[in-house]
Amino acid sequence: MSVWDGLTGQDEAVAALRNAAESPDGTGGMTHSWLITGPAGSGRSNVATAFAAALVGSGPDDDHTLRQITAHTHPDVSVLTTQRVIITIDEIRHLVTSSYYSPSVGRWRVVIIEDADRMTERTSNLLLKALEEPPERTVWILCAPSEADLLPTIRSRVRSVRLRVPDIESVADLLVSRTGVDHALALDAARQAQSHIGMAQRLATSPEARERRRRTLQTVLGIRSVGEAVTAAAELLAVADEDAKSITLERDAEERDAALRSLGVEPGGTVPPALRSQLRAMEEDQKRRATRSLRDGLDRILVDVSSLYRDLLLMGLGAPGESVNLAMQAELDRAQESVPPAAALEILDAIALARQRIAANVAALLALEALLVTLVRALR
Repeated sequence: MSVWDGLTGQDEAVAALRNAAESPDGTGGMTHSWLITGPAGSGRSNVATAFAAALVGSGPDDDHTLRQITAHTHPDVSVLTTQRVIITIDEIRHLVTSSYYSPSVGRWRVVIIEDADRMTERTSNLLLKALEEPPERTVWILCAPSEADLLPTIRSRVRSVRLRVPDIESVADLLVSRTGVDHALALDAARQAQSHIGMAQRLATSPEARERRRRTLQTVLGIRSVGEAVTAAAELLAVADEDAKSITLERDAEERDAALRSLGVEPGGTVPPALRSQLRAMEEDQKRRATRSLRDGLDRILVDVSSLYRDLLLMGLGAPGESVNLAMQAELDRAQESVPPAAALEILDAIALARQRIAANVAALLALEALLVTLVRALR
């Protein structure tokens, strides 16, 4: 098995990274800092992990190294993955310090920062100093949705590799090989997720996720008044909260149990006062992660609603192309009569504004209410 297997639809990016990793030093475009960009679900972190495995492993077929990096146990690869709203300056300071260690088993020491767009300006400036004078055997790999999400000074010091959205058939084939689900279900999940690999896998393997998505879209289609809009906003927020809890609760419990075991506390036992500060710090991290998970869930709902009105817009204009929500074609046909193209366009603009507001820390319920009231006004 090659470390590059499973990177669906990224042939050009893989070719560039593979050439750099397998060429002798100084050739093949190898450099000390890289930026991997692409839309959500394009596989930025998977590409970064594969590149790191190619750099520190014994060859392209060294899947043992890939498994170590994925498990965050390889001694020469540091991976910063955050579930919080921002990457803190202390996290980057720790990475910068570790980047000066010499590699222990391979040619390179590799530092991967996923979601580098979550760094504040002050944090980015600290990283900039490390990129300006990198250690001889260290390679930085940053991941972000686009180059514009990082400071111009950082962009000028990295080599960019752009990923693209894989086609639906490729994502479906990947789901079948990974999970063994039926091809028709995998194809429908890939279409509804709009080729977002992680979300497509979740839809393909979780009936609850598919039902939540369908319930969300049916709720939006059923809004006819301002009162219903306000009620629906609360329902959508509850769906996002339910989705976020389904992801975080089990993980939080496992983390707490592991922390208690490492501190020598029996399950159900009393935590000594001297150890409570460590548990409080962990709980604060979990709260931040829950906030991030809720925001991500809300954004995913808005992306799904956007796909709904994109379908109605294309149907109203008579444009060719397959609907994203093909499984809801009957509901789309009924809704088309009351959603002219001009209204669909206005609603799509309102959805984009709501996503910006939530990302800017506006109260989620207020942002959803404003969006759905705009939807009612547009349909009138």
